[in-house]
Amino acid sequence: MPPHGIIFDCDGTLADTMPLHYDAWVATLTRHGLALDEDRFYALGGWPTQRVIELLIAEAQASGDAARIAHEKEADFTAVIDQVLPIDVVVEVARIHRGRTPLAVATGGSRPICERILRQIGCFDWFDAVVTCEDVATHKPDPEIFLEAARQIAIAPQHCLVYEDTEPGLEAARRAGMQAIDVRTLHTPRRRTA
Repeated sequence: MPPHGIIFDCDGTLADTMPLHYDAWVATLTRHGLALDEDRFYALGGWPTQRVIELLIAEAQASGDAARIAHEKEADFTAVIDQVLPIDVVVEVARIHRGRTPLAVATGGSRPICERILRQIGCFDWFDAVVTCEDVATHKPDPEIFLEAARQIAIAPQHCLVYEDTEPGLEAARRAGMQAIDVRTLHTPRRRTA
């Protein structure tokens, strides 16, 4: 049965941002004596930036202003947003359903960054709702962000289909009672070679 509503993650789902995000993480964390290997970066996908930094600071038993470091990381990423490309296979799904099926974005990223990414890949005005980390109290794998997106597009969760690229995001969709498609079966992000 076709979904009544479709909810898309942004980073790594609609947009091939993850390699650029990782480069920004490496640059920022290196300046602060912190580290995040690439496998763990992908494992923490869907977590808000500040929450990841708080975790890394605690694990390193270091000190640092997580909010300030998060701001630096976002600035490092923002500097390369013009290099972001769409993940064509997923953007095509949104294009086909645009104006026919209620569509939402549910991202652990911030609203300003998400909106710039959606503009960069040419689909900013396709969605009936955009829910970001500022709109919810908990992050993936908690289902709150997907439930809020479903509420905003007025579709019952069990009738929503989620496109997602991370384990926490897929778990959040499952907990929300939604079907999900793992974008990693459709697209593999470019991996760092250095």
